[in-house]
Amino acid sequence: MAIRKYNPTSPGRRAGSVLDYRAVLTRTTPEKSLLVPQTRANGRNNQGVITAKHRGGGNKRMYRLIDFKRRKDNMPARVLSIEYDPNRSALIALIQYEDGTKSYILAPNGLQVGATVINGPSAPPEVGNCMPLANIPPGLEIHNIEMNPGQGGKLVRSAGGVARLGAKEGQWAVIILPSGEMRRVRSACRATIGELANLDWINVSIGKAGRSRHMGIRPHTRAKAMNPIDHPLGGGEGRANGGRHPVSRTGVLAKGGITRSPRKNSEKLILRRRKFGTHQQRPQTVNL
Repeated sequence: MAIRKYNPTSPGRRAGSVLDYRAVLTRTTPEKSLLVPQTRANGRNNQGVITAKHRGGGNKRMYRLIDFKRRKDNMPARVLSIEYDPNRSALIALIQYEDGTKSYILAPNGLQVGATVINGPSAPPEVGNCMPLANIPPGLEIHNIEMNPGQGGKLVRSAGGVARLGAKEGQWAVIILPSGEMRRVRSACRATIGELANLDWINVSIGKAGRSRHMGIRPHTRAKAMNPIDHPLGGGEGRANGGRHPVSRTGVLAKGGITRSPRKNSEKLILRRRKFGTHQQRPQTVNL
């Protein structure tokens, strides 16, 4: 998808860029039967106390009901349109099954209007089809991967996301995630074939603070700009850097630490850790 830049009529226009969706989207109005109202707490709990800072405001959104489970087996569905979803970075596709049921799915790269997708163990390993990992040939690119059978896709759901299926042994399959992490997943879990569309989403420059406010992101105050009573890095004469490693408001180290609990049940399923401090990359084929 092409990235569009405007004439530099203002500092925000000079630095900002947008995606040119006109060449990809085939429908601008969503399917009303698949819309539900979305209630936003704006970072507050049921008592009105802010528990997630720097959230609030933004344009109103209706939530699109996405079918992450894909459990309607052995029934072909035709792709009606490719649409924009304000709740996620990936594009979505509206499909209609032979019995007339409509649903939204995550749109993989290369899925065209009029194409046919199908779910189930007997589905061919083609782009957009959803099937168990046990039936997918090793080495194929996949997304929307389940972590437990029947739970629905949890892994690799953002724009441009793609994982790769590695070796399979018994009831377990090995997948290589975009972060470089290699982990085991049960072969009964389902995944969708292909790479998610909207690859250029990561290359868009916001350009100005107003666009962040439209997305519901409020301003963030730097720690070194605070007073000593408000943050461990605050205070000092001039622009002081704190004289210590970056920490959170409560004094916990903010960089380089691993926050995942070593006592999680799924810890034993991770065969190789992700690479810290690196950008998201396409997974490479690994011989196991």
